[in-house]
Amino acid sequence: MRVMLLALAAAAIPLSAPLSAYGHPGGSSYDASKPIKITAPIDEVTWSNPHSMMWVNHEGKRTEVYLAPISRMVDRGLQKEALAVGKTVTIEAYPSTANAAEMRAERITVDGKTVELR
Repeated sequence: MRVMLLALAAAAIPLSAPLSAYGHPGGSSYDASKPIKITAPIDEVTWSNPHSMMWVNHEGKRTEVYLAPISRMVDRGLQKEALAVGKTVTIEAYPSTANAAEMRAERITVDGKTVELR
């Protein structure tokens, strides 16, 4: 019985890895050698875990911005209300290596306050 449980557990590991990788892009998906800084109005925000998302309109293009987990943002003083649609934010981020319209925010400035997200 013990051998069967170990075999089942070992078989399940490869199945769960791709699902978690699909839902949460890792750091290697972004190019840290090419930091970018943009200022743009917020189009949409999703305040959720494992990380929040924000979409901004930058130079006429909709850009997807991966933020930090809610607990980290709140602990560092960034409340949900600060990321209201229509507000202008400055984002310092790393661009995606796979999608030109995506970035991972390292810090965000809103209402004159800069918050480190990583």
